[in-house]
Amino acid sequence: MRATEFSPSIPSRPVYGGLRPHGALPSLMLAEGAGGEALAELAKADPPVMRHAQLFYVPSGAPAGPDLAARLRGLGPASYVEGPSWAALRPRFVRALADAHMGTRLYLAGSEGLIGQAMAEALAAGLPLEAIDAEHRGDIARRMQCVHCKGITENVTTDPFICAHCGLNLFVRDHYSRRIGAFQGVCVDAETPGIVPEPQEIKP
Repeated sequence: MRATEFSPSIPSRPVYGGLRPHGALPSLMLAEGAGGEALAELAKADPPVMRHAQLFYVPSGAPAGPDLAARLRGLGPASYVEGPSWAALRPRFVRALADAHMGTRLYLAGSEGLIGQAMAEALAAGLPLEAIDAEHRGDIARRMQCVHCKGITENVTTDPFICAHCGLNLFVRDHYSRRIGAFQGVCVDAETPGIVPEPQEIKP
């Protein structure tokens, strides 16, 4: 599965430049599902990158074929941690961020939800944005915040969608908050109650 290409949008819409080799610098790597392929490709392009890497991996949704988790372990990272979900890995990832030294790089690969949440944690820990490489792999479901009740709805794939917290019909906007790692949703029928467009699949 190749990296997703997104259509041009507003400035706050995240742009993922892909994973680039930076040599044998101390690094944290976090991937989910098909994002593991991006890390494998990075290691192939620049083998020393794994020498001082702490690698975190969530295998859910990984493509069929060879065991991707086994391939990642076989790349020889300094440490390897696997978990069933981002929520399960988050405490150890946050601890690794807190223990990171100046000059540490962060590599993120997977869904927008994973990238956004991990990037928010990294920025809150003081890692500069320019020290983060990210590559989108996998589905294009969005993590959405309702601007009315502030609730988060995960894995949104249609526009409009129903807020999982307050039940409003929300329009999927490209406005994005790095602080919470989520896009913003606004009530679609505030001025015309009950008149809601037919849901459409979200496109990149």
